[in-house]
Amino acid sequence: MVEGAEKKQKKDKAKLPKHLELRRDYVTCGDKLNYNVHTFTAANVFGAMGVDNSWDLEQFKEDFQIVVNKLDKEVMEFDMIGVDPAIANALRRILIAEVPTMAIEHVFVINNTSIIQDEVLAHRLGLVPLLLPPHLFDLKVAEEAPSEKNTVVFKLDITCRRKADGSMDNDKVTSGMLEWLPGGSELPDETACRFAAGQAHLFADPGAGPKPRAVHDDILLAKLRPGQTIQLEAHATKGSGKEHAKWSPVATAWYRLQPVVHLLKDVPADSDVGRELMATCPGLFVADKGGMTQATNARGHEMVLEKLRRLLEQERFSSAVAYRRKKDHFIFTIESSGVLPPQELLAQALEILRDKAQNLMEKL
Repeated sequence: MVEGAEKKQKKDKAKLPKHLELRRDYVTCGDKLNYNVHTFTAANVFGAMGVDNSWDLEQFKEDFQIVVNKLDKEVMEFDMIGVDPAIANALRRILIAEVPTMAIEHVFVINNTSIIQDEVLAHRLGLVPLLLPPHLFDLKVAEEAPSEKNTVVFKLDITCRRKADGSMDNDKVTSGMLEWLPGGSELPDETACRFAAGQAHLFADPGAGPKPRAVHDDILLAKLRPGQTIQLEAHATKGSGKEHAKWSPVATAWYRLQPVVHLLKDVPADSDVGRELMATCPGLFVADKGGMTQATNARGHEMVLEKLRRLLEQERFSSAVAYRRKKDHFIFTIESSGVLPPQELLAQALEILRDKAQNLMEKL
């Protein structure tokens, strides 16, 4: 009974005057500036009004939601509701910089008679996303020798030749031409890479996934003329985006706040304001059966929200319509580079975030 009374008391304390509630919960989008962009995290920020603003774990568990809106091989969009912007941004930064992947780190050029310089070719190879499960390999430290536990070796051996009909063969060198060497380097003396055992067994199980290769086979690396050749070995290692962008598993990870459009007063659909709202923002504003203008779900009409913002430059519109963004409702988009499915990237990022929080708790 006491616990229930405390919960009710805390819920009652959470009530604020309307204008303060709007400042706490929403960003107001003006014609030129956004207002109320700060969050109120201090427990006593509304103490003078008898409102307890302290963070409550049980309330967080009750309010927090993740709703998946879209999921395919490369893109995931989901709503994350009931969190502080700091948490959403931490998750975004972890996705970009801390989820580990495999990427080409060292390139040993044997012969390159193409027009592209060795260092430029090596840079292009490093940025090719690789279909390699990073959990199968160890993180290689600088002084450690490359081995089957921390390095995956690829070979590129291409020569352009002119065919009898005058066309050229292998005139375009693409990422699909990278050949995986499960036995390790063919140049152990030059590369100091010696495998005690091969890597074929790692991918022998059908459940292990496809053999190591580039995510996309059509990434152009170089163009050759007849007689020109490229011979090299490329060694891929494990790393994270905070060391170099080539290890970042996402093409991008970003979020936007949930848009909300409200009418502040009754606007007849046949009035000048009503007609212009419906003409400028079709679908966002409609006429109801009673002949009044109604605002629909702004989420489904995001392409016209900037047009609405322009209308708010005029007082006759700004006094009738409010365009806001919910501070704790994030529409999150993860675009994977293809190295891992986006849902797996999210799961790993959440694990890293959890470990960071646990480490902080242990240090306190």
